[in-house]
Amino acid sequence: MAIYKVGFIGCGNMGSAIARAVVHTVDPPQILLANRTAAKAEALASEIGADIGTNEEIARQCTTIFLGVKPQMMEEMLEQLWDIFAERMQSGERFVLVTMAAGLAIADIQRMAGESCPVIRIMPNTPVSIGKGMTLACASPEVSEEEVQEFREMMSASGRLDFISENLIDAASALSGCGPAYVYLFIEALADGAVECGLPRAKAVEYACQTLIGSASLVLESGSHPGALKDAVCSPGGTTIAGVHALERGGFRCAAMDAVKAAYDKTRNM
Repeated sequence: MAIYKVGFIGCGNMGSAIARAVVHTVDPPQILLANRTAAKAEALASEIGADIGTNEEIARQCTTIFLGVKPQMMEEMLEQLWDIFAERMQSGERFVLVTMAAGLAIADIQRMAGESCPVIRIMPNTPVSIGKGMTLACASPEVSEEEVQEFREMMSASGRLDFISENLIDAASALSGCGPAYVYLFIEALADGAVECGLPRAKAVEYACQTLIGSASLVLESGSHPGALKDAVCSPGGTTIAGVHALERGGFRCAAMDAVKAAYDKTRNM
């Protein structure tokens, strides 16, 4: 019988980020953490008020089990839990595996787990830790509508959650999953440019960040096309269009498109 509501096998960057979001919707003592390096689980447990356990305890005692291990380590880890999953499936006890491993489909996870377990596949990004993330999700047929709704509620403090077809997950992840790294580079570059113009570093970073936050929010809230909003800022013969020209001369849009495509290709080849 399940004792804990949520378990995390793996407390790396992404697993920890999701745990920091889930703790807002699940009572911390109902969360169980395990990690190959125990110190990571201990530090996260101390931070969010969760309990510490083993992979086996999570597999046996948790209703929702987040699999936060690296893709190349997933099969070996799941094979060690076969008997537990089989016992729970045979007894009719409900549980859901939640995978965030890039390049591994739902069918892969079910094969590695040794059973046709209910599986939700997610591709989150690190801003979920502060409730500003974008998480893509899809579910196997074994996951009930009630379990999907419970998962939505569990992840409600993480930011946006969108269920899409599994065949779109890799492409979407190349954008939103990898995208924060591209955005951080852009923020740093904008700030560097302002520093070169004489603005103090701290102010340059603050202004760059708020500019991105405000601009992205305006796109989402207005529903306007980004190109139309860009045009509204570009006065004829003005400073902004000169800056846009400089970005285009440097291949800005092509570089951004190439970054998403490169991440997608890498995922497909894993």
